[in-house]
Amino acid sequence: MKTTSLAVAAIGLVITSAAVADMHLVKGKVTRVDAGAQKLTIRHEALKKFDMEDGMTMVFRVKDPAMLKQVKAGDDIRFDADKIDGKFTITEIQKASK
Repeated sequence: MKTTSLAVAAIGLVITSAAVADMHLVKGKVTRVDAGAQKLTIRHEALKKFDMEDGMTMVFRVKDPAMLKQVKAGDDIRFDADKIDGKFTITEIQKASK
């Protein structure tokens, strides 16, 4: 009985952790991919972690150039960004499920 309870609790923790991890991602739409400059232009919702209360279109660097191959202009995405060396940089990106 105890083993079953622990297994159920562990599964719940994994599911909750995954849901919480996705909560920090921001919705956006890729408007341009500039592979040469390793940048993405994204129209996105508010970026509250940077005190940006309104959505806008911005150019972001990518932390890993492989991210540029995951998306194309027109793709709906979810992403996270940080300020690295003073520049807004995509640190995580996923295509949004439809």
